[in-house]
Amino acid sequence: MLKIEIRRPQIDDSLELNRFFSTVIMDTFLKEGLSEMHDEIESEIESKKQHLKCDFDSKGENRCFFIASEKSCKKIIGTIEYGPASELINNCTDGALSEVYEIGTVFVHPDYQLRGVGKLLLNVMFLTFLNKGIKEFCLDSGYANAQKVWTKTFGEPDYLLKDYWGKGSDHMIWRRDTDHIPIVFSK
Repeated sequence: MLKIEIRRPQIDDSLELNRFFSTVIMDTFLKEGLSEMHDEIESEIESKKQHLKCDFDSKGENRCFFIASEKSCKKIIGTIEYGPASELINNCTDGALSEVYEIGTVFVHPDYQLRGVGKLLLNVMFLTFLNKGIKEFCLDSGYANAQKVWTKTFGEPDYLLKDYWGKGSDHMIWRRDTDHIPIVFSK
């Protein structure tokens, strides 16, 4: 069984986290059949680096990351963060979620996927929200594989943007109350 430590990132983690973002994003694009989209991959990686920088610059106030690492080797195996709803979410919902925190950067290293790491990170985020008095959150996805996970976890999306990324490639957005969060303790 995996022994996992969840903690806030430190500046010393930056290099490893940036490599982690590259690994997971490139793997995701490959699994989605989008590996030829080099500019989009680089843009997504840069976006995550900027989110991490925002966390460090604001000491977790404007954007807040948690990382999961395997205790035995201290290797980063997962991330999650929250912050203001993205421009994409705000544009696609006509600003309906502009005051709602967004859960983002829910990444698990390909070697550790389907082992409960993502659910553990989600549970940490839910407990953080409850502790901070955050009453609702949103999240979104344009990746088909992630959409299946989020639909299984949160039910049908509140916003379904058909063919947003092209024919057959939808974008989904969920809005949920923290009173009804699906804390799950198993895989």
